[in-house]
Amino acid sequence: MDLASRIETARGSKPVDLLLKNGRLVNVLSGEIHDTSVAIHAGLIAGFGDYDAVETVDLDGRYIAPGFIDGHLHLESSMLSLSEFARNAVPAGTTSVVADPHEIANVLGVQGIRFMLDSSERLPLSVFLMFPSCVPATPFETSGAELLHGDMQPFAAHDRIPGLAEVMNYPGVLFCDPELLAKIAVFRDKVIDGHAPGLSGKDLCAYISAGIGSDHECTTLEEAREKLRAGMAIMIREGSAAKNLSTLLPLVNDHNSHRCFFVSDDLDPKDLVEHGHLDRIIRMAVAKGLDPVRAIQMVTINPASYFKLRGLGAVAPGYSADVVVLDDLRQFNVSDVYKAGRLVAERGSLVAAPLQATASSLPGTMHVDWQKVTNLAIPAQGDRVNVIGVIPHQIVTKRITETAKIVDGEVVADPARDILKIAVIERHRATGSHSVALIRGFGLKRGAMACSVAHDSHNIVVVGADDADMLTAAKTVAELGGGMAVVTEGQILGQLPLPIAGLMSDRPVEEVVSGLEQVVHAAHDLGCALGEPFATLSFMALTPIPELKITDQGLFDSANFRFTTLFETE
Repeated sequence: MDLASRIETARGSKPVDLLLKNGRLVNVLSGEIHDTSVAIHAGLIAGFGDYDAVETVDLDGRYIAPGFIDGHLHLESSMLSLSEFARNAVPAGTTSVVADPHEIANVLGVQGIRFMLDSSERLPLSVFLMFPSCVPATPFETSGAELLHGDMQPFAAHDRIPGLAEVMNYPGVLFCDPELLAKIAVFRDKVIDGHAPGLSGKDLCAYISAGIGSDHECTTLEEAREKLRAGMAIMIREGSAAKNLSTLLPLVNDHNSHRCFFVSDDLDPKDLVEHGHLDRIIRMAVAKGLDPVRAIQMVTINPASYFKLRGLGAVAPGYSADVVVLDDLRQFNVSDVYKAGRLVAERGSLVAAPLQATASSLPGTMHVDWQKVTNLAIPAQGDRVNVIGVIPHQIVTKRITETAKIVDGEVVADPARDILKIAVIERHRATGSHSVALIRGFGLKRGAMACSVAHDSHNIVVVGADDADMLTAAKTVAELGGGMAVVTEGQILGQLPLPIAGLMSDRPVEEVVSGLEQVVHAAHDLGCALGEPFATLSFMALTPIPELKITDQGLFDSANFRFTTLFETE
């Protein structure tokens, strides 16, 4: 539609495509709710009031709000293809997401990013991708790819890449790492997201001075307030693993709410299906006393403003007609969802299902040299060993020292004391690189469990009470093309294929949730006491998070940021 036609339509000289009549508009620009009708034409909001229309929908007093925007999430954590994610998120009111494809980029590099861009086209969901800043995340594990600032330059002007994703390497910023500063420079005219848990004082000021504008890692009110005062936008996270809303919500007031917004970060498929997406977060915030208009601002105009998403985040003339119709402002039941003026969902279901993405356009990513990974034996070099101590519901671990159980000169698992073996096996380049250590907290009495989701480099991680079962579980994951598996006495008790980069499924969400429940139940049947055992397992290779972790290159002391020995030395 040319500009003249847009003006004439807004003046009422021509009929509009659609009139949403007798609604109550949640106006995120003026901060009020007012009765009006909303006219939509050629995918845009034409105006307010009575218009001649090709189609009129009487809302009978229901609420009109802008489509919801998730300002920070990793789509890979849903384990769903992008089309399947859209099928479940859009009916919950989500019309746009700003995602960090950090996980798939660590497996496939630029090819993974292009896959995410290509497979998100023609969806009833706008998918914006921040360009990953840390691939590989650390030099302490074997990753599938490396992205340098030269790899980023062709993407800097892409209209669906608002900027640079969370800069996790804050020590690299503080010590002026040349390559990291070059990456920041590529996106200096766009948005640069932060990731700086616990950073404070002058180091925080130095980090922000590099042009970094947000943080989603605040876990205390004091931390969030300091970062807000220093100029950061605060992403209040409420996902499947990290839940910070209750702690951080008291930060939000009349004067600073425009600098805060809600995000999910990591959301597993079961949570998405059973509890919703951003609508769930809004419900929680309002139940805790937040004004409903402000809550909606924090998933609409606030993230749109921060990411400079022109034409998104509000219902006003000239804006994209991404509109959510709500039954009420208590439970936030989503009735209808319009994307660019087209009805795409009603009463919890898409009107027309999007195209189903598959893994066929990507190469296989499970490349293991099993001739170099023939056993997981630990020759005894002493009787005192360092053990990774799992902390339930946390991704941090503790360092434990125990007396090893030694049989025939080898350290073995000791399920009676909940000391199991854990191994990481490189799966990107068939190097045969692998390491074995000990862990406490999984509770397996027998068997083993393995998965190819292992932040951040996503090698195969396996934990078990029996070496043979550990190898069988790991090989099963590789044969699936990636995924999760539970094994005992050589028998597969449960499996979930994740053939898209070893991270996501190409199947409907119902099958993914069923498969996830199957492997979790199988792990519990073997004695695992953790509520979400695979979620916990996936973080045991994440070296930036203390205290003791493991990669394919060895046992890692995350508190001192260096490799350490399995056997305690004097």
